[in-house]
Amino acid sequence: MPDLRKDPIVGRWVIVAKSRAKRPHDFDSSPRLRTGRFCPFCEGHEDKTPGEIIAYRNPGSHRNREGWRVRVVPNKFPALEIEGDLNKRGEGIYDMMRGVGAHEVIIETPKHLFSTSQLSEEQLREVLWVYRDRLVDLKKDRRLVYGMIFKNVGAAAGASLEHTHSQLIVTPIVPINVWEEMTGSLEFYNYRGRCVYCDMIQQELATEKRIVVDSPGFVAFCPFASRFPFETWILPKVHSSHYENIQKNAVDELSGVMKQVIAKIEAALDQPAYNYIIHTAPFDTQELGHYHWHIEIMPSLTKAAGFEWGTGFYINPVTPEEAAAFLREVEIYELHEPQDIPTRGTG
Repeated sequence: MPDLRKDPIVGRWVIVAKSRAKRPHDFDSSPRLRTGRFCPFCEGHEDKTPGEIIAYRNPGSHRNREGWRVRVVPNKFPALEIEGDLNKRGEGIYDMMRGVGAHEVIIETPKHLFSTSQLSEEQLREVLWVYRDRLVDLKKDRRLVYGMIFKNVGAAAGASLEHTHSQLIVTPIVPINVWEEMTGSLEFYNYRGRCVYCDMIQQELATEKRIVVDSPGFVAFCPFASRFPFETWILPKVHSSHYENIQKNAVDELSGVMKQVIAKIEAALDQPAYNYIIHTAPFDTQELGHYHWHIEIMPSLTKAAGFEWGTGFYINPVTPEEAAAFLREVEIYELHEPQDIPTRGTG
């Protein structure tokens, strides 16, 4: 008999269909394959991207040249653009404003690697820290309200380039999914006087049924009302609502936890496409007692169809308890670096 499970934050119901359950190797995970095409993100191709916004560089290296470790550039095809005013206006019952915002690409390594798990912990630390740097900087722009950092890996997850990178889109409004999280967590806080995410952490640590990785400062688990097979969240154990307030020691620990969790997912599911998203509070709020920043990692193993689009229900064929148990036990292996790819032609 399937379970109906209610997400305690937004009130969303999820169908966990045990009768449809699959073993990890039964999924068609569409593994990521290297194309061998020219890559504009590799070191030496800096002139093939827009000019860098910020880069962590080796001493003696120069802007928009070789010698960088992490590099942030404007997206060549931005969803939103930084210039101009919002020009909020109405047209009858419809509200409009200009598409003002920021859309940036974080190129995570000068080498042509295609997996976060291939980065060293030191490299991943710098990636996580540049996320913080960009949020802190863009927060100063009073037109901008919300910054979302996300990563698409593999074509099935929406990636168009395989070189490991992530993106930041900053919007002049709070996205609806974030608004629902904020509202749901505030309702819980007003009713119980506690953060729902902190309560989730305590309950997951107490039961241990859905824990994937437990470290001194962070916990990774498959949420009770998982929307997708092997969906995994990472949360800091100490309450904090804004990712940009993270400290160096926390970044050091988070890099190890993220690397471990992603490596487990890749080993369990044969290098699946996946997305991760950092959920954080809006820029125009102080520290919030009811909201808790966190990272959601979602392998691309299932597709929405008519029922999902029509009802808003998700159907998950793998229970989070089974997914967490499998991920806890899976052996992590180190991915080998690929050979250098050609520097000419498009393949």
